[in-house]
Amino acid sequence: MSVRANLTCGLGAFRLAAELSLPGNGVTALFGASGSGKTSLLRCLAGLEPTARGYLEVSGEVWLDSERGIALSTHLRGVGLVFQEASLFAHLDVRRNLEFGLQRTPVAQRRLHWEGALELLGIAHLLERLPTRLSGGERQRVAIARALLASPRMLLLDEPLAALDQPRKDEILPYLDRLHRELAIPMVYVTHAMEEVSRLADHLVLLEAGRVVAAGPLSSTLARPDLPASFEDEIGVIVQAVVAHVDSQYQLAHLSCAVGELRVPRQGLKPADGCRVRIRARDVSLTLHEETDTSILNRLPGMVAAIHPSSHPAQVLVSLLVGELPLVARITRLSCDKLQLQVGSKVWAQIKSAALL
Repeated sequence: MSVRANLTCGLGAFRLAAELSLPGNGVTALFGASGSGKTSLLRCLAGLEPTARGYLEVSGEVWLDSERGIALSTHLRGVGLVFQEASLFAHLDVRRNLEFGLQRTPVAQRRLHWEGALELLGIAHLLERLPTRLSGGERQRVAIARALLASPRMLLLDEPLAALDQPRKDEILPYLDRLHRELAIPMVYVTHAMEEVSRLADHLVLLEAGRVVAAGPLSSTLARPDLPASFEDEIGVIVQAVVAHVDSQYQLAHLSCAVGELRVPRQGLKPADGCRVRIRARDVSLTLHEETDTSILNRLPGMVAAIHPSSHPAQVLVSLLVGELPLVARITRLSCDKLQLQVGSKVWAQIKSAALL
């Protein structure tokens, strides 16, 4: 499955004009500030936006072509929808809410069966409860299971964690992680939380004022030095890593990854566990020689690949090659000049903070 879209829609003074191509697998995150057009774009994909115009093709099937008068309704697109609020039927218990999703799909077309959905979302013990007796995280897990039991071709999630407090978000994120790993259903995930993007996404679309300002694979898109100023604090890289071993004395996990070895707080990790690590440009400093008398544990040798202006005149963005991985450091222009950095300079990257996802 792949998606090609050139879509417009408008409501009042706001106008969305988005041209993009999305991969047919994994999780695509639509990220931007409130009012940037994320939900409007999702509604266009779902067939819920009456003002949508343009062209939308999914796996060779045309869902929208305004010039030819084609506009498939939502139920013909075969999408699963999960919103900020779970929207469960209040008078039905969990079992009957789930049966509503299951019964919409002929047996021969069911991709995920009853037991699989219950196990995947961890909700078997909730079947007899009414929605009013569920926590916010439990309601969202039931809503996701109901959407999956309809065997959608694509799952669309509109800020599913936005209405939850942090403990409930922490409760549901592992289940979203598992959906990502175990299901072959492509997902489009709307959020304004970069932590969710970094943890779940494979592909990233950045929106600002109704326009797509950047799109591509997650790590390479976040590492782009030409992102608009409103996104500059998010510039960095996402590193895939495996736990090599655990230091039980200091409770640190030693991670093996493309940049070498990183040490991070353990947080329950065990040897051979896979994980992601986010390294922001603002959390990387540079030296010409390795400094050992420092509290910074993660120090990696690298080479300057490019130097770019920052949105602030006092700073620059330095693109590095560290092992096989591109890394970005945001430093002052003064520091850049004092270190006499140029393309090809050998440096040590000091990672002041690495976020384990």
